[in-house]
Amino acid sequence: MQAKANLLAAIDVGTNTVRMLVAAREGRGFRTVARRQRITGLGRGMRVAGGIANEGFRDTIAALRAFRREMDVLGVGRYRACGTAALREAANRDAFLAASTEGGVAIEVISAREEAARTWDGLSAVAGRAGDALAMDIGGGSTEFIAGPGGNESLSLPIGVVHLLGFFRLSDPPRPPELRNLALYLADRIGAGTRPWRRKRFRRMVGTAGTFTTLAALEKRMRRYDPEKIDGMRLTLATVRRWEARLCRLTASGRLRLPGMEEGRERYIVPGVLQARAAMERFGLKELYISDSGLLEGILGGIADDKGERE
Repeated sequence: MQAKANLLAAIDVGTNTVRMLVAAREGRGFRTVARRQRITGLGRGMRVAGGIANEGFRDTIAALRAFRREMDVLGVGRYRACGTAALREAANRDAFLAASTEGGVAIEVISAREEAARTWDGLSAVAGRAGDALAMDIGGGSTEFIAGPGGNESLSLPIGVVHLLGFFRLSDPPRPPELRNLALYLADRIGAGTRPWRRKRFRRMVGTAGTFTTLAALEKRMRRYDPEKIDGMRLTLATVRRWEARLCRLTASGRLRLPGMEEGRERYIVPGVLQARAAMERFGLKELYISDSGLLEGILGGIADDKGERE
């Protein structure tokens, strides 16, 4: 199909998940045409092995090839594919990037600072633009805390859920001592990592990415994910603690049976919810707002502004 100048695509090559957003530019905004997501585990085991394992390498390249085919069918005019924590660290990154380019998707590995800036840019109106909002993006390789635009007010910690499970072996279901050790580690790591903000006071927290949207979907018992019902949803600290207790009691297969649980996330939701709770307690926040938008939307906005796009 002939490429359409107003049709743009953003791709996020994450440590656990590969995502694509295709949208048509309409006036000053965008209309979503397609949204795709695959959990491929690109960074699974990487902290131990040092590089991307064969399975994650193969599955992620297959996902990117599928995205390329769909972009061609739709007639995407411009795209930008960004790699984050796993590709910033992998010893065999160059081989992966070459395979991806050969498959039709050229990836740009972005810094943690740009990742934070793009995430802030892409957050929905629930974040606002005031200095009293704290955004938290729990990824597979790293977690970003963002307190404003531009990437200057951001902190990146190497505590993504995939990497955490590489260091903390959790039984199925997790045993109480295992959970206590992980919770203590997260409280200490988040406290130390956010020490530069010890004098900052935030009035609200905005959570973006899979851990937060899954918690919202679980709360709504959502059989089919609907971003419009998730975006802007409010969860209290008490609700997060309730889900933490319930999810930690279940086996991975038991979690997968819950309405709202995405297949492939049933293992990673436990370190994710522990981390969300630790951050809320660290900043003394009793509630958070969920944003379905984030990094992908920020990348898309950058393409529209002629920053880093490809044809």
